[in-house]
Amino acid sequence: MTTPVLTSPADVAKRTLPYPSFSSYVTARQPVLLRTARSLTANPSDAEDLLQTALTKTYVAWDRIEDHRALDGYVRRALVNTRTSQWRKRKVDEFATDELPEPETVASIDAAEQQALHDAMWRAIQKLPARQRAMVVLRYYEDLSEAQTAEVLGVSIGTVKSAVSRALGKLREDPELDPVR
Repeated sequence: MTTPVLTSPADVAKRTLPYPSFSSYVTARQPVLLRTARSLTANPSDAEDLLQTALTKTYVAWDRIEDHRALDGYVRRALVNTRTSQWRKRKVDEFATDELPEPETVASIDAAEQQALHDAMWRAIQKLPARQRAMVVLRYYEDLSEAQTAEVLGVSIGTVKSAVSRALGKLREDPELDPVR
């Protein structure tokens, strides 16, 4: 029976990585490179991701880099290029406008006021002629289209349009609905 051989982390790194010099470079220079990455991003997590991406690119090109004394410059250039590529690919979801996109806050109506408004609206609808009342109810309470309303009532679409328009005009002029305006 053979006894296992204990190895140091450096020995493990030498056996698992084809470039042990890369591992020692990252260990020595990571704090400095991370500061550079942080200066390119607004978020520390993004800076760490940026550095990892740049180091991955450096690792892939490790055997092609001729002068290892200029590694800092190579990694910094990879950081800048990677950040530029990320910036170009970003999704822009903010747009400058003259108006605020949020609707103005409306004071909430309590349940009693809402019920009073509902009752006033139904009283105003009850004042309409039967045909106009039927069209308003089908269009706005049953949520039927103009064509569906016309089909249900057996009239033309133009008749529905004009009757609903006249009915809405009467509702706008109803004095009981003044507080709504």
